[in-house]
Amino acid sequence: MATKLDYPFQIRSLTEEEGGGYLIEFPDLTGCMSHGVPPPSRPSDETYSGRWNMHVPKSLHRRPAERAKAEGVSLNTLAVTLLAEGLGRRGRDDDRRAA
Repeated sequence: MATKLDYPFQIRSLTEEEGGGYLIEFPDLTGCMSHGVPPPSRPSDETYSGRWNMHVPKSLHRRPAERAKAEGVSLNTLAVTLLAEGLGRRGRDDDRRAA
Protein backbone atom coordinates (compact mmCIF):
# COMPACT_ATOMS: atom_id res chain seq x y z
CA MET A 1 0.00 0.00 0.00
CA ALA A 2 1.38 3.41 -0.97
CA THR A 3 2.02 6.03 1.69
CA LYS A 4 0.47 9.43 1.06
CA LEU A 5 3.07 12.20 1.24
CA ASP A 6 1.84 15.77 1.56
CA TYR A 7 4.77 17.89 0.40
CA PRO A 8 4.12 21.64 0.26
CA PHE A 9 4.32 23.12 -3.21
CA GLN A 10 4.12 26.45 -4.98
CA ILE A 11 2.52 27.04 -8.37
CA ARG A 12 3.01 30.22 -10.37
CA SER A 13 2.13 31.38 -13.86
CA LEU A 14 5.06 31.67 -16.25
CA THR A 15 5.41 34.85 -18.28
CA GLU A 16 5.41 34.72 -22.07
CA GLU A 17 9.19 35.28 -21.94
CA GLU A 18 9.45 32.17 -19.74
CA GLY A 19 7.39 30.16 -22.24
CA GLY A 20 3.94 30.56 -20.68
CA GLY A 21 2.04 27.93 -18.74
CA TYR A 22 2.73 27.18 -15.09
CA LEU A 23 5.65 26.15 -12.89
CA ILE A 24 5.27 23.93 -9.83
CA GLU A 25 8.08 23.70 -7.27
CA PHE A 26 8.46 21.59 -4.12
CA PRO A 27 10.59 23.54 -1.61
CA ASP A 28 11.30 20.44 0.53
CA LEU A 29 12.57 18.56 -2.53
CA THR A 30 15.40 20.73 -3.85
CA GLY A 31 15.43 20.78 -7.63
CA CYS A 32 12.09 18.95 -7.98
CA MET A 33 9.93 21.04 -10.27
CA SER A 34 7.90 20.82 -13.42
CA HIS A 35 6.79 23.37 -15.98
CA GLY A 36 3.96 23.44 -18.47
CA VAL A 37 1.53 22.27 -15.84
CA PRO A 38 -2.03 22.72 -17.19
CA PRO A 39 -4.58 24.85 -15.35
CA PRO A 40 -6.82 23.07 -12.80
CA SER A 41 -9.32 20.69 -14.37
CA ARG A 42 -12.15 21.81 -12.12
CA PRO A 43 -12.92 25.22 -10.70
CA SER A 44 -11.77 26.10 -7.21
CA ASP A 45 -14.18 27.34 -4.54
CA GLU A 46 -13.14 30.88 -5.48
CA THR A 47 -15.11 30.39 -8.71
CA TYR A 48 -18.37 30.14 -6.80
CA SER A 49 -19.82 33.30 -5.27
CA GLY A 50 -22.60 31.63 -3.31
CA ARG A 51 -25.16 33.58 -5.34
CA TRP A 52 -27.44 32.49 -8.08
CA ASN A 53 -30.59 34.07 -9.40
CA MET A 54 -33.52 31.96 -10.47
CA HIS A 55 -36.76 32.80 -12.22
CA VAL A 56 -39.61 30.35 -11.71
CA PRO A 57 -43.28 30.28 -12.62
CA LYS A 58 -45.53 32.22 -10.23
CA SER A 59 -47.31 29.00 -9.32
CA LEU A 60 -44.02 27.47 -8.15
CA HIS A 61 -43.02 30.64 -6.30
CA ARG A 62 -46.21 30.85 -4.24
CA ARG A 63 -46.03 27.59 -2.26
CA PRO A 64 -42.49 27.96 -0.91
CA ALA A 65 -43.05 31.70 -0.26
CA GLU A 66 -46.13 30.87 1.84
CA ARG A 67 -44.27 28.10 3.68
CA ALA A 68 -41.32 30.41 4.42
CA LYS A 69 -43.70 33.02 5.81
CA ALA A 70 -45.47 30.42 7.96
CA GLU A 71 -42.11 29.22 9.34
CA GLY A 72 -40.88 32.78 9.93
CA VAL A 73 -37.87 32.54 7.63
CA SER A 74 -36.91 34.16 4.36
CA LEU A 75 -37.60 32.43 1.08
CA ASN A 76 -33.83 32.22 0.52
CA THR A 77 -33.32 30.46 3.87
CA LEU A 78 -36.09 27.99 3.12
CA ALA A 79 -34.73 27.31 -0.39
CA VAL A 80 -31.17 26.72 0.90
CA THR A 81 -32.46 24.43 3.64
CA LEU A 82 -34.57 22.37 1.25
CA LEU A 83 -31.70 22.16 -1.25
CA ALA A 84 -29.25 21.02 1.46
CA GLU A 85 -31.71 18.43 2.77
CA GLY A 86 -32.31 17.11 -0.74
CA LEU A 87 -28.59 16.87 -1.51
CA GLY A 88 -27.95 15.14 1.82
CA ARG A 89 -30.72 12.63 1.20
CA ARG A 90 -29.44 11.99 -2.32
CA GLY A 91 -25.91 11.46 -1.00
CA ARG A 92 -27.15 8.86 1.47
CA ASP A 93 -29.11 7.11 -1.30
CA ASP A 94 -26.01 7.09 -3.52
CA ASP A 95 -23.96 5.63 -0.65
CA ARG A 96 -26.53 2.86 -0.11
CA ARG A 97 -26.54 1.97 -3.81
CA ALA A 98 -22.72 1.84 -3.88
CA ALA A 99 -22.56 -0.50 -0.86
